[in-house]
Amino acid sequence: NLKKENDTLKNSLGLELNKNFKLNLVNIISKDVAKDALLVDKGEGDGISKNMAVITEDKIAVGRVSEVYKNFSKITLISDKESYFDANILNKDVSGMVKGSGNFKIYFDLVPRDKDVSRGDVIITSSLGGIFPAGLLIGEVSGVNKNDLDPFQKVKINQFFDINKTISLFVIMK
Repeated sequence: NLKKENDTLKNSLGLELNKNFKLNLVNIISKDVAKDALLVDKGEGDGISKNMAVITEDKIAVGRVSEVYKNFSKITLISDKESYFDANILNKDVSGMVKGSGNFKIYFDLVPRDKDVSRGDVIITSSLGGIFPAGLLIGEVSGVNKNDLDPFQKVKINQFFDINKTISLFVIMK
């Protein structure tokens, strides 16, 4: 575990995460798959507070701190049904709202019907909404649902964050 943590820190330094953000490395201690949530090993005593953004070493948006205790915290994932935030398509003038649908699934909603959205487009965070800084990776468009009656298209996203391959995350400190 120490070796993996050390590798994670080295990778984040190589990606210059520490130059862009003040970060706190946390380790996942429990996964609540029924509620799209994680518990991590740091809390109030480590400077963690509610609504701080959580990312991976590769600048992928994971979720936000939803509950804080003395020595641990609960992270609500972006796939939680109550989760939503503004986002954009990389290198396109297309914005909308990423919403969680549970079971580690997310979608891109409120995208005007006349906007060009294609399979493979990359979704990133926007600076609107206040939780996530702009430019964090979210996922890739896997499907587009458009009809003539609805003014908006609903876009399926395969998120980049893989809960099964992650043991450490970063909390962006305010």
